[in-house]
Amino acid sequence: MTDIGLATRFTLASLATWRLTHLLAEEDGPADAVARLRASLGAGQLGELMDCFFCLSIWVAAPFTLTVARRGREAPLTWLALSGAACLFELATQRPGAAEATPNATVAAPDGLSFPSFSVRELRRRRPVFENSTEVS
Repeated sequence: MTDIGLATRFTLASLATWRLTHLLAEEDGPADAVARLRASLGAGQLGELMDCFFCLSIWVAAPFTLTVARRGREAPLTWLALSGAACLFELATQRPGAAEATPNATVAAPDGLSFPSFSVRELRRRRPVFENSTEVS
């Protein structure tokens, strides 16, 4: 059996990281299972993690790193790259006017490109905290 190439493994792992992170952070899931999970985690550290796509993608990317990196020394860079790719997919797929975190400034890269800069406080305000209820206030 032939091994698929690095680019294919990275692309598939990036898409899987984005999909799972999006499901956990932004969707209700089948039979509202994910929404109930987020509500049960409340306002604690895990609850806040589930409300932040960018934060959650770091942890979701970790196991997918094992499918891409073939040597241990490749793992840290691959881990961050998978999370970064998932974040780029998330930004690229946001609907205009959606109730998402808005950039508070842009950061200019050396090549002239600008990237949004988010404060943690703004990211946490994206979704209301559930207090023993699945209703959004």
